[in-house]
Amino acid sequence: MTDRKSELETLKAELEARLNRYHAHQHREGGPLEKDFEEQASQTQNDEVVDSLENEARDELAQVVHALNRIESGEGDECEQCGETIDPRRLQVLPYTTVCVNCAAD
Repeated sequence: MTDRKSELETLKAELEARLNRYHAHQHREGGPLEKDFEEQASQTQNDEVVDSLENEARDELAQVVHALNRIESGEGDECEQCGETIDPRRLQVLPYTTVCVNCAAD
């Protein structure tokens, strides 16, 4: 397994664990809302933050899975827009990227 694929597999597992924690928070697995109104307001604000973080994690997970699928099909180092090889330094910084610098800038 390539270093990049291994890194993506680790990132995928971390994102899935994070999503599970967000899910547990949203379903009040730690207990129901507090009876105190101010505390409820604080918990509700926290819910909004968790929702935002969950959306970001889902988006990143989708990118990771897409990159892993491209690696499996032998296309992992090719830009999916222009077909050129993606600079290895870019892949090191953004292991789940599927486009080269030039196409990303467009």
